[in-house]
Formats: sequence, C-alpha cells, structure tokens
Amino acid sequence: MSDKKDMASAIKSAYDLALERLEADGIDKPREEDLDPATLERISEVRNKTEAKLAELEILYRDQRASATDPAELEKIEEEYTAERRRLEEKRDSEITKLRNDL
Repeated sequence: MSDKKDMASAIKSAYDLALERLEADGIDKPREEDLDPATLERISEVRNKTEAKLAELEILYRDQRASATDPAELEKIEEEYTAERRRLEEKRDSEITKLRNDL
C-alpha cells in the first residue's frame, strides 16, 4: 500500500503543473500575500472542503480495499479511487485559479 500512497503523492495537481509551465516561460507564480483577505478566506474554504472530501474518500477506499477479495475487483476499486481523487483535486485547483483570476 505504501507504493500506491507514494505514487498518489507524486502525482502533481493541475495547478502545480500549470505553475511549472509558467515558471518555465519566465512568469512568476502568483503569491498568496498579493491577495486580499476575503479571497484568501475563500481559497482556504475551498482547500478545507476538498481536504475533507479527500479524507472521506480515503476512508471509503480503505474499507473497500480491505473487503475486496478478487484482484480484478481490487484493481477497479483502485482505479475509481485514483480517478475520483484526481477529479476532486482538479476541481479544487480550478476553483482556486478562478478565485485568483477574479481579482
């Protein structure tokens, strides 16, 4: 399981990849201190909600994985978990980007 966990943590979010592309083009990444307090609060709320959903997803994944007996079923559970995790992270990143761009 630690291999899967290491792999999941190695997957970069869409936001991180976008920042790397900007930096490669010589554009500085946005700084948190340039944002007004209301925007920072909304960004924090988005992050907190996503972290809660990810924690819930992780708990469900562990329960399903523990009860899986068939290797094909286990693979399906892992694929669904990875896809849902990626979807939640991309949604979070998209919402944060929108908040930053709405200034």
